[in-house]
Amino acid sequence: MSKNLGALPDSLLQDLVDAGFIKGASSRNIGPASLDLCISDEVYRVNGMFQPRIGETIRSLIERLDARQHVVGAPFEREVVYLARLNESLTLPQGVYGYCNPKSSTGRHDVHVRVLADGVPRYDAVTPTGFLGELWAVIISRSYPVIIPTGEPLSQLRLFNANTRLSEEEIEIAFSRWKLLHTLSGEELSYGDVQIRDDDGSIILTLDLDSAVAGYEYTGRQRILDFSQGKKAYDAEDFFEPINVCGERIYLRRGGFYILSTAEAVRVPPCLACEMVPMDERSGEFRSHYAGFIDPGWGYGKDGEGKGRPLTLEVRPFEDLVIFKNHPIAKIKFEQMTKPPILHYDEKAECNYGNQSGPKLAKHFK
Repeated sequence: MSKNLGALPDSLLQDLVDAGFIKGASSRNIGPASLDLCISDEVYRVNGMFQPRIGETIRSLIERLDARQHVVGAPFEREVVYLARLNESLTLPQGVYGYCNPKSSTGRHDVHVRVLADGVPRYDAVTPTGFLGELWAVIISRSYPVIIPTGEPLSQLRLFNANTRLSEEEIEIAFSRWKLLHTLSGEELSYGDVQIRDDDGSIILTLDLDSAVAGYEYTGRQRILDFSQGKKAYDAEDFFEPINVCGERIYLRRGGFYILSTAEAVRVPPCLACEMVPMDERSGEFRSHYAGFIDPGWGYGKDGEGKGRPLTLEVRPFEDLVIFKNHPIAKIKFEQMTKPPILHYDEKAECNYGNQSGPKLAKHFK
């Protein structure tokens, strides 16, 4: 596969910002293979989820949506739909398109963020190639009210010049070459060790119930969480409680919100990126993640010495579930980078979730 095709790394994202193809972006929001999209001071309360028609701008819809201005600094109420303009707008080169994934911290707070692009009747899609227009975010806080300050990163934009997701044959080669999976104790897992497969170039991960804390469940308390308070500002027990393991199983109630973790440690080499994709109904009726992008270098170590790192899952069941240890719980796909980033994830000076082992709550909790 050509090394010039695939996902664009930090250096090319910076080039697009410098050349004016991406407006309103800050260089500090460029990651190894993504650009953080940040909320502006233009926010509305709307009556429901929606998508624009082809060629229709989001701004032209605001009046027809019966939108009401949201006061910046006021809480985003639970289960209310908000529409926020993002600071960044795009005039992409021909041949370049994008997709978006919510940031980890929004997902771990059960804040549902979907990006809308002018004239694109799809969520989280900046297509076709050569897109021109504004970006907006539809925001729903599912569990508790939150305050989101202006400038807060909500989603990650990833740009591509080709679809280079690995095939099943390429995944088997990548296992051998890059040691993509390990056990939580550091033992390498081979392609043949992955016994549950969809044979579509994906890797299915299973549930960890052996860590000291198996997971967390939202307690249902309606306290307001302010994103601007920063790291470790809140006591976890004010929002979440540890999950009790009964033998080798846990019980998840319909409509609850849970933070769980994978039993496998994922290792992403700098030449690849990784995305958590939706599980299908064959694994049960639940959603296993909100934030689904894993940067190049995750669990790789600064010099390739890493043995992977587990992935945290934001799980919402649509029916009462009994889930056993090593139950299939998440699914990932790898894709080729056009070239490795200048600075991959494990080389970054500050990583909010770089030291996680087992389920980890959002950075705002002690």
